[in-house]
Amino acid sequence: MAQKLKTIGVLTSGGDAPGMNAAVRAVVRRGLSHGLQVKGILRGYDGLINDEVKDLGPKDVSDIIERGGTILYTARCPEMKTEEGVLRAVETCRRHGIEGLVVIGGDGSYRGAGKLANHGINVIGLPGTIDLDISCTEYTIGFDTAVNTAMQAIDKVRDTSSSHERCSIIEVMGRDAGYIALWCGIANGAEDILLPEKYDYDEQKIIDNILENRRYGKTHHIVVNAEGIGHSASMARRIEAATGIETRATILGHMQRGGSPTAKDRVYASTMGCMAVDLLLQGKTRRVVGYKDGEFVDYDIDEALAMTKGISEYQCEIAVDLSHNYLKPIA
Repeated sequence: MAQKLKTIGVLTSGGDAPGMNAAVRAVVRRGLSHGLQVKGILRGYDGLINDEVKDLGPKDVSDIIERGGTILYTARCPEMKTEEGVLRAVETCRRHGIEGLVVIGGDGSYRGAGKLANHGINVIGLPGTIDLDISCTEYTIGFDTAVNTAMQAIDKVRDTSSSHERCSIIEVMGRDAGYIALWCGIANGAEDILLPEKYDYDEQKIIDNILENRRYGKTHHIVVNAEGIGHSASMARRIEAATGIETRATILGHMQRGGSPTAKDRVYASTMGCMAVDLLLQGKTRRVVGYKDGEFVDYDIDEALAMTKGISEYQCEIAVDLSHNYLKPIA
């Protein structure tokens, strides 16, 4: 580096995700171990624009690794899409001497980071979203916890669905991505999994599957429905009318964002947080940290945003096979 890095900042942006606190803690402690001053920006880019900045010491991040959410709070910030908003954010960084900034969030957060980099702020992005919808990485902070939370909830719904011999449509989060739905569908042994990437909106197929399973002697039916498809309540009414089988909709909602992070989310988020600081110390900027083929890697922000990824075709295939009981109809 042309000059020694002295002060870095960290913020969380967009939707909260379990493990964000672990990443914040890692950024602070890794930075302090290298003699850096670390500042926390509250409420994401909105806080950066409005100068909500505070010093973070070792005590500030004690006992937070097990907590869900983010101690720095988070918010959406439409103003960051404007040049005026970006310039105000840059001015806040310069006012506080922030030479490097770690941004924990999704693709929208990365775009904001890229704009700051265009104005000379060294930025590193970390993938923080339960949706797993960041193309440059096979892991995002919070996904593992969200899937486990949803899986446990679906197990409980299955118990009551079986007791009442009903069909249950359970809607999970994920925005326009079906990763949570696919993983839960396989993990929970769902009879039908509806993914935005694959669903053809042919409800009759679901109805036929429910009736066929009932003929085979199956007394309950679980449909895992992705948020990107939605309309679970109206779907349940139509299916009940068509099958005569009591059908209930359960929308798990924001419970999937909360709760104590799993070991994987704690360890991976901590590793990514440390790597972000190391990249800044190496003089790098406009980078995002990802996980690919068993290794933690980094990419240029523009390269990362240009990447695409789809849902696993193989997992979709086996999900169908695993959902069938292969029993002969009861005479």
